[in-house]
Amino acid sequence: MLEEVERWLARRSWTAADRPLDRLLAAKRDSGTTVSVVLPALNEEATVGTIAATIRRELMSEAIPLVDELVVLDSGSTDRTAEVAAAAGARVVHRDEVLPRLPALPGKGEVLWRSLLVTSGDVVCFVDADLRDFSADFVSGIVGPLLTEPDVAFVKAMYDRPLGDESVGPAAGAGAGQGGRVTELVARPLLNLHWPRLAGFVQPLGGEYAARRSLLERLPFPVGYGVELGLLVDALHTVGLDALAQVDVGVRRHRHQDGQALGRMAAAIYRTAQLRLARGPLVRPVLTQFERGAEGFVPRTYAVDTEERPPMREIPEYARRRAA
Repeated sequence: MLEEVERWLARRSWTAADRPLDRLLAAKRDSGTTVSVVLPALNEEATVGTIAATIRRELMSEAIPLVDELVVLDSGSTDRTAEVAAAAGARVVHRDEVLPRLPALPGKGEVLWRSLLVTSGDVVCFVDADLRDFSADFVSGIVGPLLTEPDVAFVKAMYDRPLGDESVGPAAGAGAGQGGRVTELVARPLLNLHWPRLAGFVQPLGGEYAARRSLLERLPFPVGYGVELGLLVDALHTVGLDALAQVDVGVRRHRHQDGQALGRMAAAIYRTAQLRLARGPLVRPVLTQFERGAEGFVPRTYAVDTEERPPMREIPEYARRRAA
C-alpha cells in the first residue's frame, strides 16, 4: 500500500506553477471545457469581495477567460456578504432559492450540493469564502489538471496552513503551519487506518477543490462539515485513486474557529467516516461539550450532522435542467 501511495504522489501531485495560464487557456479552448467557481459563504463580508474581485480580474477577463461562471452561494448570511459579493462581480444565489420544494438544512455541504443546480460548468471549483491574502492560483492551480489530464476527475489543493500569523516555509519553526488541527487529530488518522490509499493527501479537509461535474453529480453530499471527507472517500470508490490529484498552491490563511467549534466539526467528520465503514451499527449522533459557568462546568449537547443529500443526478429538477 505504501508503494502505491508513493507512486501516486509522484504521478498525481503538482504545483500551480507546473501549468502556466497560457497552457491552461489552450487546453480549455481545445477541449471546449467550461469552468464554474463556487464560493459557499456565511457571513463573510470581510473577505468574499476580495476573493470574487480577484477571480473576476485575473481569471475572467477578455485576455484570460479561464473561468466562465462565478457564483457565491449565500447560506443565510445576516451581514453584507451578498451585497459585497455582487459588487465584486459575482452572481449571488441564496440557498433557499435553490430547490425550494426541499427545505434547506444548515451546513456547508448543503450549499455545495445545491450549487450544482445553479451552475453549468463542466468543471466545478469550490473555494472557501473566508480566505485572506487570496491568490488566483487557488483556482487555476486546481482547475489545471482537469483541463490538461483527461483521466483526472477530482483535484484537491494542498498548502501550508499557519495558525494565526505565524510564518511558514523552511525557515519557520517546528510548530509552524499547524492550523489544520482537525485534519491532524481526526481526518488523517481515519484515512490512514481505514482508507490508506488516500494517505497521500496533504489537506484532505481543505475547502478548495475542483472536480468534473460528471463525477460530482454521482456522489452523495454530507450536509455539514463531513462533506470534504465524504466526497474524497466516495470519489476514490467511484473513479479510483489514479483519477484523484492534488496541487500545491502555497499558503492558506483564513479565520480559525475555537476549540469547541472544532470539536463539533470533528464529530461530524467522524460520523461521516463511520457511515462509510461497513455500514454497521451507528454511534450516538450527538456530542456533549462543557463550558465553565458561574457555578462550575455546564454541559451543552449538540446534534452531529447525520443527513446526506443524494447524488444530484437523482433529483428530477437537475435532470430536467441538464436535459434542457
